[in-house]
Amino acid sequence: MAGEFNGFGEKAIPFLRALDFHQSREWFQENRDLYERELYQPFGDLVETLTKRFATARLGLRGDRKKSLFRINRDVRFSKDKRPYNRHLSAILSPDGTKMEQGVFYVHIGLERCFADIAWWQPGPELLLAMRNAIATRPDKFRALVAALKKNRLELETEGRMKRTPRGFEHVSDSDLAEVIRNRHFYVQHVVDPAGIHTAALVDELVDFTLRARPLLDWGRGIEGRAG
Repeated sequence: MAGEFNGFGEKAIPFLRALDFHQSREWFQENRDLYERELYQPFGDLVETLTKRFATARLGLRGDRKKSLFRINRDVRFSKDKRPYNRHLSAILSPDGTKMEQGVFYVHIGLERCFADIAWWQPGPELLLAMRNAIATRPDKFRALVAALKKNRLELETEGRMKRTPRGFEHVSDSDLAEVIRNRHFYVQHVVDPAGIHTAALVDELVDFTLRARPLLDWGRGIEGRAG
């Protein structure tokens, strides 16, 4: 049943650990009730509770339990790794409630770690170019973004950063700008203590993170509006 998020079950992470050990469809079907009760249904509650809280805060991010959650089944069609199940469960809340937009909230509950992102992840060529141009041509505005994030205890992550400056930006000589222009993604991340996923306080933690990440949302959305 849908409801307010009250925490993941105490067996949520142990379930993922056992599923990763067995990697068996038979085992999963035998334990589906445990998966639904401890992990899947609470995740749906989390998405819909966050949607309400994000609406109140006018963050422009929403989702629902049907569209927002990623399947725990892995897509193995083009992978050498044929294990059928992921080691995590995750979801996206976005401006239109689908997984197809940029400037999203992503939450990940997994064996290795639990975290949330506000992200423009692999933006398309046109948008990525617009973001890089915004950095190069409006450096003061970008630096104000970096300063605002730092004040809010966040910083842009560097995963996937190119080793060389992309073509057309060789003229950017300021090291701080040249480095971030090599980014393929623009996102900030909040690491969640796995011990803290079992209570409703997780909602407040994730809302606080998203509010602190609002400068990135505003910056990216402004560029999307001009690029569109």
